[in-house]
This record gives sequence, C-alpha cells and structure tokens, in this order.
Amino acid sequence: MRNEISGKEAKETDYRAEYEKEHLRNADLAGRIADLEARCDDLSFQLNRIKTNPVWKMSAPARRGMHFILRQKNRVKNCGNLKGVLSKIKYKKIERKAMENYGTKSFPSLQEAKAQRESHFLRMVKISILVPLFNTPEDFLREMIESVMNQTYENWELCLGDGSDGEHGYVGRIVREYQKKAEEEREKCLLREAGHYNGEMPEDYGPVIRYQKLERNEGIAGNTNHCLKMAGGEYVGLFDHDDILHPCVLYEYVKAINEQGADYLYCDETTFKSGDINKMLTMHFKPDYAIDNLRANNYICHFSVFARELLDGMELFRPKFDGSQDHDMILRLTDRAKKVVHIPKLLYYWRNHPGSVASGVEAKPYVVEAAKGAVADHLKRHGFTHFQITSTRAFETIFKIRYQITGSPLISIVIANKDHVADLRRCISSIFEKSTYENFEIIVVENNSTEKETFDYYKELSEEEKVRVVTYKGAFNYSAVNNLGVSFAKGEYLLLLNNDTQVITVNWIEELLMYAQREDVGAVGAKLYYGDKTIQHAGVVLGLGAHRTAGHSHYKQHRENLGYMGRLCYAQNVSAVTGACLMVKKDLFEQAGGLEEAFAISLNDVDFCLKLRQMGYLNVFTPFAELYHFESVSRGLDDNGEKAQRYNRESEQFREKWRETLEAGDPYYNPNFSLDRSDFALKI
Repeated sequence: MRNEISGKEAKETDYRAEYEKEHLRNADLAGRIADLEARCDDLSFQLNRIKTNPVWKMSAPARRGMHFILRQKNRVKNCGNLKGVLSKIKYKKIERKAMENYGTKSFPSLQEAKAQRESHFLRMVKISILVPLFNTPEDFLREMIESVMNQTYENWELCLGDGSDGEHGYVGRIVREYQKKAEEEREKCLLREAGHYNGEMPEDYGPVIRYQKLERNEGIAGNTNHCLKMAGGEYVGLFDHDDILHPCVLYEYVKAINEQGADYLYCDETTFKSGDINKMLTMHFKPDYAIDNLRANNYICHFSVFARELLDGMELFRPKFDGSQDHDMILRLTDRAKKVVHIPKLLYYWRNHPGSVASGVEAKPYVVEAAKGAVADHLKRHGFTHFQITSTRAFETIFKIRYQITGSPLISIVIANKDHVADLRRCISSIFEKSTYENFEIIVVENNSTEKETFDYYKELSEEEKVRVVTYKGAFNYSAVNNLGVSFAKGEYLLLLNNDTQVITVNWIEELLMYAQREDVGAVGAKLYYGDKTIQHAGVVLGLGAHRTAGHSHYKQHRENLGYMGRLCYAQNVSAVTGACLMVKKDLFEQAGGLEEAFAISLNDVDFCLKLRQMGYLNVFTPFAELYHFESVSRGLDDNGEKAQRYNRESEQFREKWRETLEAGDPYYNPNFSLDRSDFALKI
C-alpha cells in the first residue's frame, strides 16, 4: 500500500514538473511572439516612411534634410496651430539658455565657496575618492585632480592607482606635483579648522593625495581595488580619471550625510565635449532610488559615494564584471544601504571622447555582456529564476527583464460600462483574440445603460463562460462601480480596465502579472496609446499639470519615441499608474480599502496608488504591455461645465489629502523638470 502511494506521489511530482516546464515554454513562446510583433510594428513603420517619402531617390543629404523636417513635424504636431508651434520653439530657445546655468555658472562665488569651506558639520567625515589611472592624457589628468582640489569641503583624500605603461611616465610626475599643492592646502585647512576642536585635530584631517604606481594594469576593477587599499576614509567615492567634479559636490554630500543619515549618495550628471563642461551633450536628471529602474538601466552611475561599512565582507569591484563593474557594485551596495540619497543637482561632468563609454558602447563592446551578468547576479541574489535579460531599442545596456510567472493564477478583469457598445465589444473581443494568457474572467459592471444594443450585447456575453455582467445601481461613480465589480471577482489578481481600450501586445497580461506577483509590488500599469499611436499613459507624475495634482509623462509623444533617457523602453517605478489598465493583487486592493469613492470621477487611481506606496509597496509602469485607449482623447474637460467644476472639486480634495506628499515632490521625477510640461523639459 505504501509503495502504491509512493508511486502515485512520484507520478504526481513528474506531472507537476512537466506542467511547470510546459508552462515556462508557453510563457517564453508568448514573450517571443510579443517581441516579434513589436519588431514587425517597428519595421512596418520604417518601411511605410520609406514608401511614402517622395524624395527617397534623391541624394543622401536631401534624405537627411527630409528626415529632419519630419522629426520637427512630429515634435510640433500636437501644438495645435502656428501659435502653438511658435510657442514651443520659443520655449526650446529659453530652455537652451537655461542649460547654461548648469555649467560653470552654477559654480559658487568666492563668498559662497568661503562660507562652505568654513561650514562645520557634526560629522566631518573623511571621503576617499578612488581614481584608477591608465595612460591618462595630461590635460584630462590635471583637470580631474584640480576639480578635487577645488572642492569647498576639504576633508578628502584622493587615492590614485596608476596602471599606466612605460610611455606614460609623466602621470606619476604630475601627481607628485599636485601632492605638494595638496599638502600646502592641508596646512591652511588645519589652521582654519583648529578652532572647532577642543582636543587634538584628527591626524588625517584635510586634503591628501595618495599615489601608487602599480606593477601592472589590472583594468578598471583591479586598479580601483588597489586604490581602495590606500583609502582610510569613512566614506568612499568613485571617480573616473577623465571626468570633472562640481566644486560643491562633496559639500552637498556631507550635508546629506548629516541631515539624512545617507550611506549611499549619487547626483545628476551630464556628458560634455571639447574639454569644456559648458558644451553639454546630454544632461541626465535622475529619479530618486528606484530598484526597477536600476535593474533595467544603471541610471545611478556617477557620482557614487557610500559608507565604507557597506563593503564589509565584499569586494568593491569584481573583475568578472569589468566594463560594468560599477553597475554590479551599485546593485550590491544599494541592497545593503539603509538610506540611499539622490542629490537632484548636476554635480558630475562626464567627458565624451573617443574610447570613453560616454561616447557609446561600441568603444567598449564587452560592456553589454558584463552589464547583463551584473543584473543577472543581482536577480539571483533576490531569489529570481528563469528570467531573461535582453537589450532594448533604446540602448544596448538598457534592458528588458522578463520574470518567470509562478503558476497560472486567475485574473479578474473588471470593466465598468455604460452603453458605448462598440467600444466594449472591441475591448472584449481584443482580450479573447489577442491574449496568450488563458486563465482570466471578465466582469462587466453595467451602470445606467439605456440603449437596446447594449443589452443585446450583454445577452451575447452571457453565452461566454468567462464573462459575467453585474449591475451597479446609482449615479456614475468610477470608484464605486469598480469596487462593486471587485466584490464579484474570484481571481487572485484584479485587472481594472476601461471599456475604451483595445489590446495590442499578445502577452499583455503576462507582462503585467510578472510584476504584480512580486511581494514588493503594488499596482502595475501598461503603456496606452490614442488611436493615432501617440502616448496617452506612460506612468503618472505627482504635481504635473495646471491643477498640480497629477499628470501623465511623455503625453502625446509618438509610439516610436524612446522617451527621456530611454524611459519609454524599460519597466520602471512610478508614483502611480492609470486605472484605465491597472493590475494588483486582490488582497492588496482590499487592504488598501479599494478605490476611494469620494473621488467619484478623477484621481481615484492616483489616490489608490499612493495608498499602496504609503503601505510600502512599489508601483510599476511597464512599456511592454501595450493597449489602445481611444475615447479619452476626445472626452476632455468642459472649461465652464459640470465636468470641469467636479474635477476642480476633486483636485482640491486630492491636494488637501496628499498635501505633504505633493510638497515633497514626486521621487521618480526630478525637480529640475517643469511641472507645466510632460516632455521632461527643464524648469525655467
């Protein structure tokens, strides 16, 4: 008997294992289909542009000119009229002028620099700045060292590990020259700081340059690890040998260490060319710490400074990830950090020159594989298995991560509806026709429909075992209607969906579910387009728009747009996602109290997402689940009508409820950006 039971259990185990394998194969196939469809769309777009271009056979300069014109047309397409076009051009000119303020104009005046040097914090921590040298050009070397010497916070040490070959002996000579200057500055610093200490000054206080000529070049990882052996600072900073620091960066960091208890810090950065930091190429204004962004893209990058204790028991750089050693290090150390702080100021200047990573990964092709390896290692540490990491169209080191879906849980799709039968039919038909995920139910919540065609369609739906129609009686209240629908849901996961949507991506449910299944994730939102393939939703930004409540980023950008720094090409953390397509665990929905019925029409989705955020969960926007969202483009607001008045009331209520959150700003949207525009334009 016992042997029979054991045999049955063994068979069940085999079946279960086989089922899991088949499930993985199906998920992988669905993902491949989605990738191929996306690729087909991209190729179709490119082909149509070629076919419809009347000057294709003209010379290359003429074609480039035409493409330039088309790009400008796309940029101003939605300005409305000539006045709108001129307004946008004017804004761009003002924005270019504003960019000048992020270069040398942002450096402190003599009075400001003096005040910062004389400032005294409770913790005057020593910061060890590590720089691996290798055949560094003389002008790069001098500019790099001088940018450290010019820091307004003076308790630092510059640790230089030199792996240069015999033909670059000048590197050591130049460093020794600056060592003498640093010693002179240190004596001045000690005299100035002596009055702050009742006892003896720390022996190592003030600026110091340490240098070691290495026996051989061991690459960035190996050379930097030698720098670390020289370092004695409480905090460690990582600096490239050809880049430049803003004079105030250490001051800003030590201030954050004292005020916020930061143990990992980073800032905004820019690339520059021609040896002039005012000739900026790409200004990168970053979000605060966001783990999904970091997994997909090393957005933190420069200038990383961290408490040395975070390294306890670990290497700084691991040679096997040389080329992406910083991404690996950042993932490991931010995992350990108690307080990651982003200083939203442009304080790091990354030199663009042939051979630097700033000039493109083609300069260092091994970077891509190293970056994938670093991310994979991080994911494994967090317990993820059977994931896939692939490059995106934005950049080779900006990744799409496909997580394994556990099991095949029931998804309850809740759709509120009043008439609009054509929209509802299109929506539901697309779910059945396009979706590769099969275990779902659809709950249509009927609310005050009057048209016969609507009820005829409901009768059709009654023949479909996966669809139920329930009725909400009373005036339209989006929150209450959806809450009622949820009360009928049998699924482990909820998918709130507008009736005016249409599925594009065949594995859209899987793309949402792979994030919703994570223990740290609350709501997950999709990328939604209007009928003209411009973006309706790509994540919600707090405070954006005239009402200073919330707005959609990248609004009305075209589908092929890469987004600011590639942000339309990877899954990322956001403060909120739209309820037009939102997936969440059912138990989390209930724990958060569902949608707030005081927000009858608007902002209920944002309010819900903020409740989840308040509970400690991340909200995620993924661009890999795509749908059309048709009607809201034409719905708009009647400036003087009931809709506008109701929106104004709910906006005021939202601002009052979330006052402190709004005042703090959206952590995933840099404060250097304008809240009047959705295209990541600079604040003027």
